[in-house]
Amino acid sequence: MDNIVDSLNKAYQEFVAAAANVLETKGCSAAQKTESTDTALESFKQKWEIFGLACDQAEEFVESIKQRIGSECLVDEATGNSSEPSTGLPPISAVRLEQMSKAVRWLVIELQNGSGIAAAHPSTPFDGRFSEDGGQ
Repeated sequence: MDNIVDSLNKAYQEFVAAAANVLETKGCSAAQKTESTDTALESFKQKWEIFGLACDQAEEFVESIKQRIGSECLVDEATGNSSEPSTGLPPISAVRLEQMSKAVRWLVIELQNGSGIAAAHPSTPFDGRFSEDGGQ
């Protein structure tokens, strides 16, 4: 995580420096288009793109952490391992939760691929009755 923050900070600092350089170069050339202003603008454009990529990487990292935390909380809640008060729903086995998760992932993949068929993957049959979880 520190690497991502450092990369984002560096890209931001370089972007700000490039912006300042454009303003300074334009001021020195009396707002006329010169080779130095073109060079400064090109550098500014490159730093802007690098900063955008660094922001995208940071956003992807944050999203992956959010998903991981959400998954861990879901597993804890579903299996009854949560330290927080229960929602009143009976816990289900971790194996059953994994089966349901796989079925949902396959449904999402099929829908994203445009198949239009909302059927679970054959290797992960889905039965919504939770019959084996009743005794837990």
